[in-house]
Amino acid sequence: MDTSRFRVRPGEMVRLRRRATDDTRPFNHKRKAVDKLKRGLERLVKLQELLYAENRWSLLLIFQGMDAAGKDSAVKHVMSGLNPQGTQVYSFKRPSDEELDHDYLWRSVKALPSRGRIGIFNRSYYEEVLVVKVHPEVLAAQKLPPPLMTPRIWAQRYEDINAFERYLTRNGTVIRKFFLHISKDEQRRRLLERLDEPAKNWKFQAGDLDERDRWDEYQRAYEQMLSKTSTRHAPWFVVPADHKWFTRIAIAELIGEALGGLDLAFPRPSKEQLVALAGARRRLARS
Repeated sequence: MDTSRFRVRPGEMVRLRRRATDDTRPFNHKRKAVDKLKRGLERLVKLQELLYAENRWSLLLIFQGMDAAGKDSAVKHVMSGLNPQGTQVYSFKRPSDEELDHDYLWRSVKALPSRGRIGIFNRSYYEEVLVVKVHPEVLAAQKLPPPLMTPRIWAQRYEDINAFERYLTRNGTVIRKFFLHISKDEQRRRLLERLDEPAKNWKFQAGDLDERDRWDEYQRAYEQMLSKTSTRHAPWFVVPADHKWFTRIAIAELIGEALGGLDLAFPRPSKEQLVALAGARRRLARS
């Protein structure tokens, strides 16, 4: 699969209407993609084992998208089979009072993956240039000093996020960011499904419809975010999300490419460790 078409190039001005939400190339049916997904997940299992054993790099995966874009299911399916000891998932909700007493990156820093682990952010600090941008009242609740509440605040947040991610990559955290690009019609279908199927009623919130009414505002906010914060070291990928099965394949492929490019390997034992291993073998042979 050619995944380069999903990547947002540094400096590119993103226009989401020009990017297909239903692209499934090179597959024209789910049945033909099953084997591809299976192989992709098997590859991730092997790569995660190497990442964990080498204990030098960490991987941060960020998922963003409109309501019902499939973030939860993408995380669930793509990360299935991985060692739970080497993964951690954080879903960021409305900030607590304690979190509001700190800068907006504070709670994310606490959740970063340690070396050898994969960290998954289901939503993230990018909400600070999305929801907060669309809802000015949220920004007003963040207790910022009035002199800092200027029209440049969004440009400054893009700058700060880029600097933060550059710092992380310089210290061994590989970052991949996925925007799940769903059409408004498909979102409507999925929201109706949540109403029609009792087993999915719990997923529905009335506020989802209020956010849907702001679709165009969110699309503009996403375009700005993608354009301003996709960098060489921390790229954004706009992944078509109208077909969940394809979204999962594409994400598994992109994660595999990220880990595969690290030249991971099991640690080689030192001379002292080899001597200790030989001694352990002799002791076991005698017991």
